[in-house]
Amino acid sequence: MPSDIHVKFCGLRSIADIDAAAQAGARYVGFVFFAKSPRNVTLEEAATLALEVPQGICKVALTVNADDAFLDALTATVAIDMLQLHGHETPERVAEVKARYGLPVMKAVGVADASDLPQLETYMRVADQILVDAKPPKGADLPGGNGLAFDWRLIAGRRWPKPWMLAGGLTPENVAEAARMTGARQVDVSSGVEATAGVKDAALIAAFGKAAKA
Repeated sequence: MPSDIHVKFCGLRSIADIDAAAQAGARYVGFVFFAKSPRNVTLEEAATLALEVPQGICKVALTVNADDAFLDALTATVAIDMLQLHGHETPERVAEVKARYGLPVMKAVGVADASDLPQLETYMRVADQILVDAKPPKGADLPGGNGLAFDWRLIAGRRWPKPWMLAGGLTPENVAEAARMTGARQVDVSSGVEATAGVKDAALIAAFGKAAKA
């Protein structure tokens, strides 16, 4: 597997989390702004954490169907580098957010079966990056971070014109296989490096970084 796999550690909530992610070779760190999530942080907490992120690591803000008022406050308060839209945002909304804030936008697209794949092509046209995630189960409170994987064979060997990131149920044990099967050069982990929901484990973060780059 190529050694230049880029890792995004998402749902970080403490300076210790940031330190562990940086030591594990993170290329991205993600802050979650979604009240129902156990990984939710306030704008003020995220502003403090963002200052601790070493240079060269991209700071990503994950939002879910956020309106302009919230995104205005977020971008004014927190020094972020990228917006991640993880809700039911339309392609038009993605383009709108990109134009309004002048930041790169990553759009999460949930995949459960082959019928979901055309959406990837649609959002590739408007987003800077795509997060290919497992579709949440019906009735789930969280749009992501559910620890579920999708059938990686669905995207094996596919090539897209924009950078993309694999997410959904990744762990230190399966990330190397996931990258090998899908050809992913970027991977995203949240629940797979937690001791309990919303509480990151430094040893798991280190193990994930090592496995991704092995």
